[in-house]
Amino acid sequence: MMILRTTDTSPFGRKARMGALHLGLMDRIAIEPADALEEGSALRRENPLGKMPVLTLADGRRIYDSRVILEHFDHLAGGGRLLPLDWDARLAALTAQALADGVMDAAVLIVYEGRHRPAELHHKPWLDYQRGKIERALARLALAPPDPREVNVGTIATACMLGYLDWRKQVDWRSTTPALIDWLISFRAAAPAFDATEASGT
Repeated sequence: MMILRTTDTSPFGRKARMGALHLGLMDRIAIEPADALEEGSALRRENPLGKMPVLTLADGRRIYDSRVILEHFDHLAGGGRLLPLDWDARLAALTAQALADGVMDAAVLIVYEGRHRPAELHHKPWLDYQRGKIERALARLALAPPDPREVNVGTIATACMLGYLDWRKQVDWRSTTPALIDWLISFRAAAPAFDATEASGT
């Protein structure tokens, strides 16, 4: 049995849970809670960076981050499911994943600024810098989004990113890039695991 340490609310953990569910691997995985802020937490012991998710394999090895975990799940499922075998398609999927992961990194930093720093210490230029990354990435994505009928590392990451922005509302992507609304609707139809992994926490 593998152990996936994450939270329901982590967009990166959602990537891993979506991948496992889509590939039919959930019966081989136990989900255990993660605490990124607690000194000496299991998460920090398993990943010195203190970032989730972390996957503990049956032999005790621990792998991270979500990109590596998704690649491992793809390998367990026989390969070519989440990471296309065709090189050009693989590059496109990996690049889409990198873009979405970058947006989620910036989005998480905005959340942490609001949650962990007093309001009088919030630095607007820094927050604007993070939102600028998100807005530029969304504009680029809207020009040439990946095929929503394909379920791969790129589309999974893109959907998790949009879901996280919907939930935490760092930017109003639905008004600025409305073309992505139909994209997400189409992807949800192709990947029921998206709705099945929706966050329920705070």
